[in-house]
Amino acid sequence: SSGSSTGSSGSTTGTGTGSTGSATGSAGSATGSTGSDAGSGSSGSSGSQSTGPILITSGPGAYWTTATPTAGTGTATVTVGSTAAQTFQGFGGAFNEDGWVNLQKLSASDQAKAIDLLFGADAAHFVFGRIPIGASDYATSRYTDDEVMSGTDNSLTSFSITRDMTDLIPYVKAAMGVNSSLTFWGSPWTPPTWMKTTSGSANGNSCALVGSTMFDGGCMNNVTANLTTYGQYFVKWIQAYKAQGITISMVSPQNEPNYAEGYPSCLWDASLYTTFVGQYLGPALSGASLSTEIMLGTNSNGDSGQDPAVVSAVEANSTAKGLCKVIGLQWGMLDNFESNPSSFTTYGIPIWATEHKCGNYPWMTTVTAATATVPQIAAYDATMAPNDQAYGVESWAYIRNAIKAGVSTYNAWNMVLDPIGKGNDTVRSWNQDALLVVNNGALVITPAYYAFRHVSQYVQPGAVVMGTTGGDALAFKNPDGSIVTVMYNSGSSAAMTTLSVGGKTVQFSIPANGWATYKNQ
Repeated sequence: SSGSSTGSSGSTTGTGTGSTGSATGSAGSATGSTGSDAGSGSSGSSGSQSTGPILITSGPGAYWTTATPTAGTGTATVTVGSTAAQTFQGFGGAFNEDGWVNLQKLSASDQAKAIDLLFGADAAHFVFGRIPIGASDYATSRYTDDEVMSGTDNSLTSFSITRDMTDLIPYVKAAMGVNSSLTFWGSPWTPPTWMKTTSGSANGNSCALVGSTMFDGGCMNNVTANLTTYGQYFVKWIQAYKAQGITISMVSPQNEPNYAEGYPSCLWDASLYTTFVGQYLGPALSGASLSTEIMLGTNSNGDSGQDPAVVSAVEANSTAKGLCKVIGLQWGMLDNFESNPSSFTTYGIPIWATEHKCGNYPWMTTVTAATATVPQIAAYDATMAPNDQAYGVESWAYIRNAIKAGVSTYNAWNMVLDPIGKGNDTVRSWNQDALLVVNNGALVITPAYYAFRHVSQYVQPGAVVMGTTGGDALAFKNPDGSIVTVMYNSGSSAAMTTLSVGGKTVQFSIPANGWATYKNQ
């Protein structure tokens, strides 16, 4: 990352109370939320099998509740129009070692329930999975898949995914057990440390280490042998995962190429990044007869001269440009896209939102005021990740903004963490939120999970984003012709809403500080 309810039967419980919130949904702090959802196989499951319309609502204290609409009268509060925007391919999340380690603290039944809540067709129904190539900032310790004690290993004789077999591949395979058609993509946080240099700069950033380990900071060394070997490193990683039954559809050359942090990270000069894609990574993949595509990502640092320089350099090079099939944006770069979509859509390839903002920001020492696009955000909680209703509302804003701007996929960050939410950053303490929390052996389903699920469960891959007027809403037309409308009520009391969609008008109540998802058939 840049810098990065009770929902069941049995032992799955919430450990805190969600706030009723305010118009901006900012109040409250909790380690969990209570609600009426019984996970997949309850109201969500039975609703998805219905031949009639589906209406699901969520609000503090009552998440994922089946409701019944009535015929609407009068002026519509929300109208789904006929104007079509981008094709949307679905939602996903990132597999990190910490997530699997925490899942192992649950009973076998709750482990299965957690995976199903994320990937099940009658739950959040994620269809994409991001896999770190080596250690991320939520790995249990630092590593790459080819570390040597000294010197170099240009023959890659030390390459191995043995470490991945402990806490990463089992996590991926568990997800595949729920959805065998998942699409996987990979990104490294750092190349093997012997490929890096601490001298010079990249795009004006110093190549000095952050802390004392070669994993954190530094720059990719512009040495031909390194670049050739690194292309083959990707090939071997893709092939090794294929041998485990995991097909990697796309790789990104570097996570956040203009952030050097106190966790696994590496800076890339824009020209070197372009050269690597066009002259080394692309030829390596094609030379190995791999169909794996290349993402121009994951770009995060939105400052002028940083990741914008990487994107423009690649897109100005005909060879590298032709190899990149997707632009991956997160954090500051996603903000840039939302402010000026045409500056990215002009390149003519899909835009992916590659990492959801994790909330609880250490640099926010005071409460920030609500804006037209983002709700009020509380000051940093240095003791634990809040995982509260306010972050659920914040999450809705990020998802809505990105989809309205034109992204074709949206990826969560950590799917599962403990209540503290701290990664392996040695410089900055950052307690990050997650979608599911494991607290003393109990599975907690957070409001942010429901913010995702309200959009993700019923939206099919290949759905077309439709224009809406009135209210705070998103709408999608599925390939089967059904239309899914997701609405948020920021008010402090329930709001009776009239929805005009597909030539019909329906009426229902949306809870205070809550959501409603309506799917016609």
